[in-house]
Amino acid sequence: MAEGTLRITLLAYLFATVLWAQVPSAWHDPSKHQVQFVTVEDGVQLEVLDWGGTGRPVVLLAGYNTAHVYDGFAEELAQTNHVYGITRRGYGMSSRPDLGYTARHSAEDVLRVLDSLQVVAPVLAGHSFGGQDLTTLGATNPDRIAGLIYLNSAEDPTLVWSDYGLDVSPSQHQEIMKDLPAEMRSRPSPADKTYQAYRGSQSKRGVAVPESELRQLFTANTDGTMGKYPAHRVREAIYKGRQKPNYAAIQAPILALFAMPPTLDEQIDRYQPQNASERAAMEHDRAVTLAIKATFMRDLQTGAPGAQITKLQGANFYIFLSNEADVLREMRTFITQLR
Repeated sequence: MAEGTLRITLLAYLFATVLWAQVPSAWHDPSKHQVQFVTVEDGVQLEVLDWGGTGRPVVLLAGYNTAHVYDGFAEELAQTNHVYGITRRGYGMSSRPDLGYTARHSAEDVLRVLDSLQVVAPVLAGHSFGGQDLTTLGATNPDRIAGLIYLNSAEDPTLVWSDYGLDVSPSQHQEIMKDLPAEMRSRPSPADKTYQAYRGSQSKRGVAVPESELRQLFTANTDGTMGKYPAHRVREAIYKGRQKPNYAAIQAPILALFAMPPTLDEQIDRYQPQNASERAAMEHDRAVTLAIKATFMRDLQTGAPGAQITKLQGANFYIFLSNEADVLREMRTFITQLR
């Protein structure tokens, strides 16, 4: 090979190497699950994750998330149970049809997945709006399930401000909340650019969801950074299709885990209020949260007196992430007591 030709070849190789190094490497979901898709109606498929395991099947349902929000947690639960997760229609890799976002539709989707997988007498565990699926199924198809576990999700989405017995108006509440310490008011944003940076912002608020979940919720730009959140319309449709929980109609055993706020002293130690207004806002915020939680627990206990209620102080909204060991312990104890 001539010297000139060799020099050109080497330069081309070096140039290609530099370009390759600048291209974001492909990301792979590290969670140990199998992925399949189940058709629940014409043109609509749902993503189903299977983490394996033995023992009574547990099916994890999410709210405004995909089943990937359970990556990590599900692997731990799979040590004692066969664990599945269902991504509801409209999210992640599941189909995004124009219709079908009512509570009843969502419950029917779950039943069709159970039929397809031939899962018998599972325990259903739901977070956030996944709790509405539990309530609907527990009231309409109690013969299909062995038990229900509300993961900070035994809530009534139809309640309004006046239902909580608070002595301030919504507008007064919003004004008071403006005085919270800045760290308590901050929210993560896709403007944080990368999935890792977004998770870092989440961590400052309590816990970070798995990166696999973020990659399901947000599109990826060509440079590997976070893109848009495409499910705004779906989220609105789910909320519009909400219904009042009929706990009294549920015949299956119930375990309800509630994330409770830290003590005021713990919050003060963490956020270090700089003046009396900030401290007063923190006290107000905590009092409002406790009033809302008390209403949810009262309504559940009134409708289903036999429900087991467990309060985890200092837990995050994503209770199964912030208090993984506690949630696993409570779930396993509950499941072993079932017939």
